Amino acid sequence: MYELEEKSYLYFLIVIPILTLLFLYVQFWKRKKQKEFGDLELIKKLSPEKSIFKPILKIAVVLLALTCLIIGLVNPKIGTKLETVKREGIDIIFAIDVSKSMLAEDVAPNRLEKSKQIVSQIINQLGNDRIGIIAYSGSAFPVLPITTDYSIAKMFLQGMNPGIVSSQGTSIDEAIELASTYIDKKDKTNKLLIILSDGEDHSDNAESAAEEAKKLGLKIITVGIGTENGGPIPLKRNGVVESFQRDQDNDVVNTKRNSEVLKAIGKLTKGGYVDGNSTKAVLDYVKNALDNIEKTEFESTQMADFQSQFQWFLGFGFFLLFLDIFFLEKRTKWVKKMNLFNEKE
Repeated sequence: MYELEEKSYLYFLIVIPILTLLFLYVQFWKRKKQKEFGDLELIKKLSPEKSIFKPILKIAVVLLALTCLIIGLVNPKIGTKLETVKREGIDIIFAIDVSKSMLAEDVAPNRLEKSKQIVSQIINQLGNDRIGIIAYSGSAFPVLPITTDYSIAKMFLQGMNPGIVSSQGTSIDEAIELASTYIDKKDKTNKLLIILSDGEDHSDNAESAAEEAKKLGLKIITVGIGTENGGPIPLKRNGVVESFQRDQDNDVVNTKRNSEVLKAIGKLTKGGYVDGNSTKAVLDYVKNALDNIEKTEFESTQMADFQSQFQWFLGFGFFLLFLDIFFLEKRTKWVKKMNLFNEKE
């Protein structure tokens, strides 16, 4: 099995067909000009040592060298086997509010993007912990089950938007209940739920859901996103604001952060509340919380012995470029004897 570390460099392979077409065009153009200025047979007699085969060989070597260099930049890795690795950590579940109020831009770039930035930064500072992701608004939706693959988690994280959950609102209770289903009673790994929300338009069952989660041993940290003064909810098309969300009376909706319900949930489960407008404050708070939670040993399956192979491709690519220096466009004796392309008179 294999993996490609820097797949974006594969786009450079487009230069290979471009150079091939350019070479063919130049050969066609040269032949056309030769016909205009003289007889081709006479030109061959005037330059008997000029080879038709050598230019093709040179361009083939250069193109192969460039292909090797590009693949070297991609850095293919080869894994030899799957093995079960024992790790120590906890299970962290991120519940992200994706309701329309999270599009308010009272924090930059907006509340939802701020939440995703915070989660991404938290993931960056994790070590052996497993993570899962939940999206919620009027209902809760499992985005990612518990996993140790942080890169996959970030990919799913970036795709989160208000459209992935149809019903609107802020049902924190459903998010907590869904997070509780991530808990396997046979699994002794400690669990932490981190809720990121503006806390607005929440249901009245949030605290009772938190109480039930506490009985399962689920500690909850709540992160409040947004400001007390609030802001309007922009309605955009192609990134341009066309209008703002309005209520039944046609007044522009001003959405404000409701910290009280978030503080109550955090206090109830002894996880705590932190102001999410400061990314550093959240990272420090979560780091301190993780340091005080006992790590549990668990098993995870992963590809072992992944070895980088870039050096072989880079080495062969540079070797071909060096070799190309010695390929002159004159005929070679042994090639001449083979009479490739009918070069003999």
